[in-house]
Amino acid sequence: MIGATLSRWTMSYFAAALVALMTAEGLMAAGYGYPAAAIEAPETLILVHIVTIGWLSILMCGALFQFVPVLIARPLYSDALPLPTLGLLLTGLVALVLGFLQLAGHAPAHFAFFPAAAVLLGSGFALVLWNLGRTLWSARPLPLPARFVVVGLFSVGATVFLGIVFALVLGGATSHSHFVTLTSAGVPIHVIAGLGGWLTFTALGVSYRLLAMFMLAPELSGVTTRGAFYVGTAAIAMAIIGGVAAVCTEANLQTVLSVAAILGLGAFLLYARDMQHIYRARKRRTIELNSRMAAVALGHLAAVVILIAVLLSFGALRQHIAAVVFLTCFGWLSGLGLAKLYKIVAFLTWLECYGPVLGKAPTPRVQDLVVEGRALKWFVLYFVMVWVATAALLLGEPLAFRASAGVILIATVGIVAQIVRIRRLADVSATARLPAGVHAPRLLFSLVKPV
Repeated sequence: MIGATLSRWTMSYFAAALVALMTAEGLMAAGYGYPAAAIEAPETLILVHIVTIGWLSILMCGALFQFVPVLIARPLYSDALPLPTLGLLLTGLVALVLGFLQLAGHAPAHFAFFPAAAVLLGSGFALVLWNLGRTLWSARPLPLPARFVVVGLFSVGATVFLGIVFALVLGGATSHSHFVTLTSAGVPIHVIAGLGGWLTFTALGVSYRLLAMFMLAPELSGVTTRGAFYVGTAAIAMAIIGGVAAVCTEANLQTVLSVAAILGLGAFLLYARDMQHIYRARKRRTIELNSRMAAVALGHLAAVVILIAVLLSFGALRQHIAAVVFLTCFGWLSGLGLAKLYKIVAFLTWLECYGPVLGKAPTPRVQDLVVEGRALKWFVLYFVMVWVATAALLLGEPLAFRASAGVILIATVGIVAQIVRIRRLADVSATARLPAGVHAPRLLFSLVKPV
């Protein structure tokens, strides 16, 4: 990436996302939302959307603004759009939270919070799609990892569309029969499009490039990689397009989603084989902490698949769907996000500070910005407590869940503290920290574009 352009506001996205994650964990520890409230209660929906929009989606958007140009070797279409995009997404999330509070009777009833959220979030994600879409369009034909991102972008478009429909119906702005039907029966499609299509499928595609790059492994584009892409795309299309068609025509939605699940399992198995090959074929024999923790997160994705299969065999998936969603969000997606943030922040900070003077002055290595031994204990604590929290949900132990959520928050704060130290160059020796021509990085935005 020497010569790559830094996305100026990526650190702002990461900071906003981490604040949302810690907010959600604090709410869970305080007993807000499920299991203290019903799974469909406004309090639970607030918690879910703080995690999925405030944490995971904003994290993904920030990462894509930086790494889509890396995937395709083209500059981002617009460096000016990410900041207003972030503003729209954050204000839209606030409006959505206020809408759910309105449903719970805790916000003024006279203001149209749900329609406002629909406009703000719709506009924010439209800017994401426009900026990344124009960037990708300029690089056709696309490499395989970028094609995963394209499918992910279509998925977030579908997720946002369904969310807008739900918001307009809940806000009383429409009573169209198909929209009302979608609102009552389309929540599983909304969840699959968001967690499966947008967040998971995009993460899989980006991981092909990032894991290969960070571990010095060959990039894959063979039969299994193409199979993972095409079978996964078919699964997402079946779930979203087939699911919406089933709801609108009053067909059997469960059958459609079952076929999508079988296809999704096939895509996962192909992806898992590729990841095993990348780890075995790497040239960097000592695996860095971020890659080890990414492997743990991938293990949690496998655990999600196994848990779903076990619950389905006992006819208990609906009863324990909250545990599945929690393990998906916190074991797989959040685990991967925190693991890669630990590396990405170090890598981008190194590029920003030392890229312009590389070869002109002595510079530290990327690994000199981190202290892996100090961060490891926080990652271990985080993943262990995710399992404890998942078990508490499966066993119906709300107090144990709250206690484990509190420890997850502590572990997250510990990881975030390490990320802040990286950004502050706190662990670089004083003699190597700021050689001539190097300026200390700002916490929330990047100052330079290495050339």
